[in-house]
Amino acid sequence: MLEIELKFPLDDAERLRQQVLELGGSVAGPRQQHRDTYYAHPCRDFKKTTEALRIRGIDGHYHITYKGPKQASQVKTRQELEWSLGPDDARGEKMTAVLEALGFRPVATVEKFRETLEIHWDGLVLEVTLDEVNGVGWYAEIEAIAADQAAVATAREAVLSLARRLGLTQPEPRSYLNLLLNAENLDAKD
Repeated sequence: MLEIELKFPLDDAERLRQQVLELGGSVAGPRQQHRDTYYAHPCRDFKKTTEALRIRGIDGHYHITYKGPKQASQVKTRQELEWSLGPDDARGEKMTAVLEALGFRPVATVEKFRETLEIHWDGLVLEVTLDEVNGVGWYAEIEAIAADQAAVATAREAVLSLARRLGLTQPEPRSYLNLLLNAENLDAKD
């Protein structure tokens, strides 16, 4: 699976929410608090390779996600592998122990309040998230998923087209982790 997304800083999240709804979008679920703990690799600099590894908590359910290197493009595109941690590791503590035993170390935890909207656009289902990121501010992400490389160009154009329609013109290329670490004046690892 390939994740295709653009992120934009927001001045008015409610206005953007209304725009998406007026275009036929719908609320995909309740607002959720995300707690993302990112890890540094023991032998590889994820900042240089543009990879990421995190454990994410969403409403008490935990997932582990690996994001591969970013592909050269004006729209962020990269492989994403994610799976849920089972009920015997409901808070991600066992996975954390495995990662740390292998030499991974936690870099930082990004906390955000997220609302996800879905919209059918250019023949695809896109997600528009409204994120209030602690210590960083409000952002919107527009995301499409491509099953394979052949579907990437169509997904990229749909993301760009919706961004233009919503008046989002200044994409933020940095990750939330990088924005947070920069805000805290630390060395970003993503």
